[in-house]
Amino acid sequence: QVQLVESGGGLVQAGGSLRLSCAASGRTISTRAMGWFRQAPGKEREFVAGISWSADSTYYADSVKGRFTMSRDNAKNMVYLQMNSLKPEDTAVYYCAAPDVVGTRTLRREYEYKYWGQGTQVTVSS
Repeated sequence: QVQLVESGGGLVQAGGSLRLSCAASGRTISTRAMGWFRQAPGKEREFVAGISWSADSTYYADSVKGRFTMSRDNAKNMVYLQMNSLKPEDTAVYYCAAPDVVGTRTLRREYEYKYWGQGTQVTVSS
């Protein structure tokens, strides 16, 4: 089992920045690809960013490319999402996710992830 806890969400004005953190416990995430997803009110959960287990590969949704950066610290069992130039349409609950399989590169589909955090709210005001 992998337990994930997100933090760092909050209220920010458009154009501002936030850094989300995801702390993992239980089984290690150092050999797993990791992902960030988000769900806005009334919408389905969508992929935001993914990173390979070794951090040599990242992938972003078109909507956040160039503004968001995903990173990880395997020694600390942590992953991060740096969000810059935030827009009101980035408002959502953000989830950290881990797959059950190990050693993969970036994973982009929700069904590929088994473990999910409880989410952290990000609200961007205009």
